Amino acid sequence: MTDDAEWVTDSNEALELCLVRALEDADALVGEEERGAIEPFNPQFTYPIFGEQEKIFGYKDLEIKLHFASGSLKQLLEIKYSAKLESAATPADDIEGLLYKFIPADYTKHAAAFEATVEADYAFRPVGEKVGSYARAPAGKARAKGKGKGKARANGRQDVDEEDGGAVVFEMFKSTWATPGFREYHRRMQLFILLFIEGGSYVHEEEDAWEFITLYERRKRPSTGEDTYHFVGYVSTYPFWCYPDQVRLRLSQFVILPPYQHQGHGSKLYATLFKHMLARPEVAELTVEDPAEAFEDLRDRNDLRYLVAQGVPDDPAFTAGVGEDRRGPRAAWETGVRRRHKIAQRQFDRLLEMLLLRQLDKSEPAKVRAYRLQVKARLYRFNYELLSQMTPDERKEALAKTYDSVVEDYERILDMTFH
Repeated sequence: MTDDAEWVTDSNEALELCLVRALEDADALVGEEERGAIEPFNPQFTYPIFGEQEKIFGYKDLEIKLHFASGSLKQLLEIKYSAKLESAATPADDIEGLLYKFIPADYTKHAAAFEATVEADYAFRPVGEKVGSYARAPAGKARAKGKGKGKARANGRQDVDEEDGGAVVFEMFKSTWATPGFREYHRRMQLFILLFIEGGSYVHEEEDAWEFITLYERRKRPSTGEDTYHFVGYVSTYPFWCYPDQVRLRLSQFVILPPYQHQGHGSKLYATLFKHMLARPEVAELTVEDPAEAFEDLRDRNDLRYLVAQGVPDDPAFTAGVGEDRRGPRAAWETGVRRRHKIAQRQFDRLLEMLLLRQLDKSEPAKVRAYRLQVKARLYRFNYELLSQMTPDERKEALAKTYDSVVEDYERILDMTFH
């Protein structure tokens, strides 16, 4: 009788992902952060492929390597194990068959063929229209400076001019299904949505209006000086009609791969999307579909910095009418600012409340009370259906608890944004 437990493997641990570069390009990477780009990493989720329990049955010492050429994202699949259960009653899972449903059919299972693909990947070029770029100091230079003060910093790396010697440039390209070659490329990169976004799913190619911005790292080869491109992440959006004659652009998917996380790249991608959206007269506002907590924080930080840079807190009307029953003049001012900056209503309300809290003088009871009334009034409007079913005492208690929780979270976000 077989002990089933010894034949069960955690699919998140078994599946190894890696962005592979040509040997010359890999050798040029310096320091832990840069070399992290070519280190293997694991997915956060595999339940769309291997089931809700994220388990694979029928193997011992199972290793699944799904490696990608770092630019073209062409794939190598290798499945290794020390033993496979041979049982008609309880057959081993068909690993390749399960993966085959989610990856393009042009993957290889031969290491030598994949190595040749990777070595030829220097010729890969992104498709689409370039919509933004930024540059970072190379790791060696960032360490030598130590206390350098760049325009922005992420884990000690600072933004520099793209023409600086050795600068590592990151570029963003906008594509649609009509972009030559993008449909095929998207079929390779869309797997990351399943593996790193909880509840993520593939978009439908028959829906023509999808738009994408893809982020790449661009480096020069030491031997030839030619550019090579390496995939970092991407964002997808979909436009919905907005009365009377505009569209509401909904951010649907947003992913930065683990080797590039916590380095400021997500903020750069979001800021580029936001700037691109602002420049389009047909777009009324940017909304976000069911955001994860980490993305909400990223969005909040960037939107807050944007509004501060635009001088919204310096407007004399910024604090006028806060907490007053008669909201007419203040509501009109808020509507004008919100529409000018194309921010969705609930998000804009939260941002204003955070910025008001940031400059709130807590030693003045009247101002604290006005702020509390402002926030509670918004919470009441937002949760009206639920609150209207409560008794007055229950409603008062619920609003008080929600207010305390909201303010605590605001303080956390403000501390992250303006520390």
